[in-house]
Amino acid sequence: MKPTLLLFLILFCQPIWVIGQTNSSVKKPNILLILADDLGYGDLSCYGAPDIRTPHVDSLVRAGMRFSHFYANSSVCSPSRAALLSGRYPEQVGVPGVIRTMPDDNWGYLSPTAVLLPSLLKKNGYHTALIGKWHLGLESPNLPNDRGFGLFHGFEGDMMDDYYTHLRHNQNYMRLNRQTINPQGHATDLFTQWAADYLQQRAGKPNPFFLYLAYNAPHDPIQPPAHWLAKVKARQPGISEKRAKLAALIEHMDDGIGQVIQTLRAKGLYENTLIVFVSDNGGKLFDGANNGPLRSGKGHMYEGGIRIPACVVWPGKIAAQSQSQQPLLLMDLFPTLAEASGTTISHAIDGQSFLPILRGTSQTLTPERALFYIRREGGSEYNGKTIDAVRLGDWKLLQDSPYSPLELYNLKDDPQEKANRATDRPEEFRRLEKLMREHTRQGGAIPWEKGGL
Repeated sequence: MKPTLLLFLILFCQPIWVIGQTNSSVKKPNILLILADDLGYGDLSCYGAPDIRTPHVDSLVRAGMRFSHFYANSSVCSPSRAALLSGRYPEQVGVPGVIRTMPDDNWGYLSPTAVLLPSLLKKNGYHTALIGKWHLGLESPNLPNDRGFGLFHGFEGDMMDDYYTHLRHNQNYMRLNRQTINPQGHATDLFTQWAADYLQQRAGKPNPFFLYLAYNAPHDPIQPPAHWLAKVKARQPGISEKRAKLAALIEHMDDGIGQVIQTLRAKGLYENTLIVFVSDNGGKLFDGANNGPLRSGKGHMYEGGIRIPACVVWPGKIAAQSQSQQPLLLMDLFPTLAEASGTTISHAIDGQSFLPILRGTSQTLTPERALFYIRREGGSEYNGKTIDAVRLGDWKLLQDSPYSPLELYNLKDDPQEKANRATDRPEEFRRLEKLMREHTRQGGAIPWEKGGL
């Protein structure tokens, strides 16, 4: 071998394991992760809503990649948030159901050993902040400041009983870090302003930031500001009161998102910020949500309960107006954002990075990867049992009630899940049932009640 060729190989042909390692010579992107609460798949104008105007989220979708098969890990809040922040299936980190302020109806306890995304990013030089809803614990060691967030300015609990008083069961869960606060105003406006304030403070700072902006909207109570409701009614005479309120609450949130993005631009942060917009689960039908052509809604294992609107924007890195039909889960954001930021993951996770998809290059996800969904709840409807689903390729097996038979659908031929194929496709049924049973077994080996840890 010629000496010059040998020198080239030594200098430039590095082992493949360095990919994804921290590289201080590359400017790390800021990360803005925006999470809506109970936003239906069809409740954005860019996802086909005929009666809702969401120009700011629409603008994000046009500026980056829009996903048509992005999924929540569960059909309810806490498990999806646990998966998002841990990169694990939620039952693997102790959150198979909703963490509630009522101990007798609490169905999760975030494992103290779970490694959350902000903790990893902080080690890689990021300033980390959560503005808005937490919903993963009400006491140490499961408070935001315990789990990697340098700043927490928001709501510890599950849902607010009132967007203006911010109370839940007459308790105040609004916090600035560990301090109880009593801010005045609609929660959406507060979270928007606090996010804008944070971005203004980060402008000019040497360290990149990770801002997790988690709105309560449009979770019930459906309580938009009066002038936003009046605007919707004036534009659409004859719209039902229920639908008008939900549309107004969503449009109000969209306006807040627009203010946050404008702050990014005004402070010169936009071009080096990776922006993610997603929902935590499908829309709640009782509140008037529209999940587009999908069946059912929040709380259920049909597509309307778990498929969510999603987009990712990264100026200069992700092609504008690009689209992907790759089935993905919220937990896949963990490794994707870690890889994009040059942050090393040295522990086992379940999510897989889809950064190559965002960059328009080769697909690296495991072919025919099985995707699992879970919800464990109490009450007479569930009695502590689970509802589950698994998707493998075009096939999906689900049990939407602990007391109903398993159902099998082909999502390519039957996207609305109308034709149950459980009896006429026994080979597919058995294959997915085996996968679901093994996944349930693995989750059952993980203690999730506080006393079991």
